[in-house]
Amino acid sequence: MPTNNYVESSFWNFDALFQPQQHPARDAHDTFFIQDPMYATDFPMEYLERVKKVHSEGGFGSQGHKYDWSIEEAKKNLLRTHTTAVSARMLYKLAQLEEFHPVKYFSIDRVFRNETLDATHLAEFHQIEGVVADYNLALADLIGVLHAFFKKLGIEKLRFKPAFNPYTEPSMEIFSYHEGLKKWVEVGNSGVFRPEMLLPMGLPEGVSVIAWGLSLERPTMIKYGIDNIRELVGHKVNLQMVQENGICRLDK
Repeated sequence: MPTNNYVESSFWNFDALFQPQQHPARDAHDTFFIQDPMYATDFPMEYLERVKKVHSEGGFGSQGHKYDWSIEEAKKNLLRTHTTAVSARMLYKLAQLEEFHPVKYFSIDRVFRNETLDATHLAEFHQIEGVVADYNLALADLIGVLHAFFKKLGIEKLRFKPAFNPYTEPSMEIFSYHEGLKKWVEVGNSGVFRPEMLLPMGLPEGVSVIAWGLSLERPTMIKYGIDNIRELVGHKVNLQMVQENGICRLDK
């Protein structure tokens, strides 16, 4: 996926994902908003109106969130909090094709959140994003994909915890056991995209989309026994370690 736009509008980062405008994640203490330019201006207006309607009035089998949706809020620019904003753009483009065809989208790129820094949290980190769209996909398909992905990394101690996301139902948080920290560490989030997100885009009924967003740094910590995430990103990175080691090391 083309993920080189770090600055995103609130519309694609939140509204297109059926995330209500009063959601706590949209507050300044969780998200970095841009002052200049403060607002985005280019939107697919017919789609925007459908998003507005499903938020404020409901539709597509949903009662919606029942509030006065504001285009001024949707226009606010921010540093994207997840690459799922790019997934939303890609799925919208897919829906504009004359005929639907199954797709798989993947990316690894940078995201930004107003986090308190500690051993497992950064304000700037990398997200692995995966999206699969096809007919008759279910939660079992998603779990199978995640197990296969982490097994390739040599990580097999996984737990899945039911969670709530505005844009996925069912939703799962993904945890892996960190031997150094002696605790289960959340490494990602996942779920099946809701009809309230997909149908306003124009995707056919019956199409399911499974998706996951995984931290890049936390699985790296678990695989290589690193106890502090700041040793991977930021001013505490050991430059000698970077110089002496290869770009990537994969175990056979």
